[in-house]
Amino acid sequence: MEQSVGKPSSLRNFLVRFLLFGLLIIGVRFAYIIAVAGESCNIGDFCFFSLPQSLSLVIAGTGPLAVESVSGGGSLQPELYTSKDWIKGVRFYSSAFQDLIAGGYLSLQSKSLCVETPTGRDVSALREIGVKDAVGIARKGVKPLVKFGRGERIPFGNRTFDFVFSGEDSFLQSAKPADFAAEIDRTLKPGGFAVFHFSNPKDTYSFNSFLDLFHCFRVVKLHGLEGFDSSIPYIREIVLKKECGDGAGKFDFGDSNGKCYVPGYKHDLVKIAEPLISEEPLKPWITLKRNVKNIKYLPSMADISFKNRYLYVDVGARSYGSSIGSWFRKQYPKQNKTFHVYAIEADKTFHQEYALKKGITLLPYAAWVKNETLTFEIHRDPGEHVEVKGRGMGRIRPVQSLGKEEFEGEVEKIQGFDFAEWLKKTVTKNDFVVMKMDVEGTEFDLIPRLFKTGAICLIDEIFLECHYNRWQRCCPGQRSPKYEKTYAQCLQLFNSLRQSGVLVHQWW
Repeated sequence: MEQSVGKPSSLRNFLVRFLLFGLLIIGVRFAYIIAVAGESCNIGDFCFFSLPQSLSLVIAGTGPLAVESVSGGGSLQPELYTSKDWIKGVRFYSSAFQDLIAGGYLSLQSKSLCVETPTGRDVSALREIGVKDAVGIARKGVKPLVKFGRGERIPFGNRTFDFVFSGEDSFLQSAKPADFAAEIDRTLKPGGFAVFHFSNPKDTYSFNSFLDLFHCFRVVKLHGLEGFDSSIPYIREIVLKKECGDGAGKFDFGDSNGKCYVPGYKHDLVKIAEPLISEEPLKPWITLKRNVKNIKYLPSMADISFKNRYLYVDVGARSYGSSIGSWFRKQYPKQNKTFHVYAIEADKTFHQEYALKKGITLLPYAAWVKNETLTFEIHRDPGEHVEVKGRGMGRIRPVQSLGKEEFEGEVEKIQGFDFAEWLKKTVTKNDFVVMKMDVEGTEFDLIPRLFKTGAICLIDEIFLECHYNRWQRCCPGQRSPKYEKTYAQCLQLFNSLRQSGVLVHQWW
């Protein structure tokens, strides 16, 4: 009797354990789908429930809003769709999109994409006004209106959309605006429209920097809108039409000789720059150093956000503390951008310290007009004391010219490289390039070469030290014998740069 009672008890314990194990499997599966996969459930996911394919919500002051589900389900948040911010945003975008329809830039049949839209208010507005084939992408978005994606890598094929929209400064916030623009270009059909809402650009420099990112687009509408959010009270709407091969108004290197023209908006910056010192200073080592306080830096006059990379090219860098560490990294206004530094310095005395510096690429050569071997003169003014081991800056000349003039001092052979051609291969017009040039008189060779090749148009701002037979600090009434140029010739060089639209400052 006791054995017969034990058998049902063992069977019952086995069944209980089996059911508990089954519940554990279901729980783990459910937790994976909800917590890990981040999707709502459907029958194929082996869940207990699934959301309806569409959810109709009624927003005060608007028509019924159909939120359609996408493949894989959605993470629906009904409280979001009834909030005041949501309703205000949908109303704003509905009005803006209806104006675009009236202007012929959008139609009810347009296959539309909203980029970097975490809330999906713009997608909802498109669907509400009848543009049913609309979807949004964002790194973190509210499903089902928005799927995963980012502006720099849009998860759709080439020439998919008729209409692409980027609102709420999403393009401005991109760390790689050139990639963002390239993806819009790739996914938009020829003849399609791309629309952007900005609180910026506020100046012609930033506006044209933005346009330069789109190589085959034309501006068809500029419009001001009253914003719906206190963070962006005013919105500038820019409508671009994709017209591949147009290129009208675009920056280019021009003719086959490589010459370029500097666009008008850069000339406008030159007009408001600090004035040049017209009279030769009696104590240039004081006057030019004090003049640094008067410099109007480009980032203090314009927004530089719409650039691909940010570069500082120090030609004649000398030691790290000479200008890179002491001035550029500490004083130049960078608008929170990270600049990569190119230090061009032929003097091997300074090379070792750059090996330990992050964000700096050393070019251990002399900037010159072509690739050739040069002579480097170690030359000092009378009474000049240089603490760096045995070094006083001197001229560089082609090795063939050695012997034509007598020179009392050290002479070394160094490798020169075609600086203008290097610049054209290294940077693009979509980069923001700042250059400091201190090359002991070689500026009278390098600057004309930059113009001849068109490389000058790749430089946004120049800090130039012009070397001339200045009055000597050591010996009152005597001029430096190192250089033959006069201050008048230096001033002519600065004026020629500014008249060409190049923002150049007098350096010391």
